[in-house]
Amino acid sequence: MSAVLEANSSSADKAAFEINKLSKRLHRLVGQASADYNMIEAGDKVMVCVSGGKDSYALLDILIGLRKRAPFDFELVAVNLDQKQPGFPEHVLPAYLKSIDVPFHIENQDTYSIVKRVIPEGKTMCSLCSRLRRGILYRVAGELGATKIALGHHRDDIVQTMFMNMFFGAKMKGMPPKLVSDDGRNIVIRPLAYVAETDLERWAEHRQFPIIPCTLCGSQTTLQRVQIKKMLREWDRQHPGRVENVFHAMGNVVPSHLMDRNLFPFQALQATGQPEPGGDRAFDDDDDCGPTTQVVLRREG
Repeated sequence: MSAVLEANSSSADKAAFEINKLSKRLHRLVGQASADYNMIEAGDKVMVCVSGGKDSYALLDILIGLRKRAPFDFELVAVNLDQKQPGFPEHVLPAYLKSIDVPFHIENQDTYSIVKRVIPEGKTMCSLCSRLRRGILYRVAGELGATKIALGHHRDDIVQTMFMNMFFGAKMKGMPPKLVSDDGRNIVIRPLAYVAETDLERWAEHRQFPIIPCTLCGSQTTLQRVQIKKMLREWDRQHPGRVENVFHAMGNVVPSHLMDRNLFPFQALQATGQPEPGGDRAFDDDDDCGPTTQVVLRREG
């Protein structure tokens, strides 16, 4: 019996250690991203968009933790857009937000009916749904006096978006950690930019967030984004660190070795007669290609 108790105690201690390690990593990465991109400043009122999914729950949860230890004051207000999807449990989010004592606002707008009416059955609904949701959230941010709008997109979302734009839009364009909104009136931030989705899944399970599935996005299993997500998950399984290196590469761009004439003056290039450290290595078979398992961003602890 004592051996069983010792084994159970050891297992519980290990689980607690791993969760504590995960918590430290999440808070460190969100804090690092915020500092790197100057996302949150003294006196900010940050509107945290909470959809009912694991990512936005985790974002709010981590920002609450960071606010307690931040060297300056800032406010948080949680906002949920109730899009009137059939069967949406409208009581869940208010109850949760009250339980953690966070100011919140529920915006009721029937965008579900608009999307279902406009988009033919079987077609992708995400684009129209996103546009409608974005416009409403921008308006609400102004009404609440928010200085920043925080979204729950994570590292994997950012990498997926880049591949979506490459494969289907012929652009090397991602999802920036910080940007000015379409209307020019808001600053949008993504504090989870450095965080892997698998870590958010573990955190959501540990914190037991009351997850609310999306009956629009969640029902579209053939989306190209879903396929790209599967591809990246398989890459990460077969080649640990590859996705993280792709993410790091998005912040380590060498315009002179791409093809965008708007970013680099190719037409005006002239030989100077001086050695060029970053010059042509096109004839090298192994052009600085390190091992695929090399991980640049540290995630331990």
